[in-house]
Amino acid sequence: MESKIRHLEMIQSVIARMNSNSFLLKGWTVTIVVALFAFANVKDMDSNLIVLAIIPTMFFWGLDAFFVHQEWLFIKLYECVTTQNEKDINFSMKTNPFKFQVRKWRYALLSKTILPFYLPVTLLVIVAYIWLK
Repeated sequence: MESKIRHLEMIQSVIARMNSNSFLLKGWTVTIVVALFAFANVKDMDSNLIVLAIIPTMFFWGLDAFFVHQEWLFIKLYECVTTQNEKDINFSMKTNPFKFQVRKWRYALLSKTILPFYLPVTLLVIVAYIWLK
């Protein structure tokens, strides 16, 4: 039973890391968008600087979705290991066997942990750009 517990702990640490990465990306998104808004305000409300905030927002949105998708894969691996016999534990961290059991990466873009954050940020940038034009 000891090796099964160790394997599950390894998988759980990866899942926690993916969740932490997702949280950090959201923080970086807010920081960069606010910095670009502040810089645009200093430069006499240059709306072209505000539209630059779309680039890191879209980039971080996609990267965040990647981490959420990876988290889904490792959760499947975790579930698989919980049902394995002790003698079958091989400490594999491969998630390839589960790629058809979880939703695709593009569905992570619209997941309930990502869409409610990135959509309002994107809309705010677009509205600010239009308003300042």
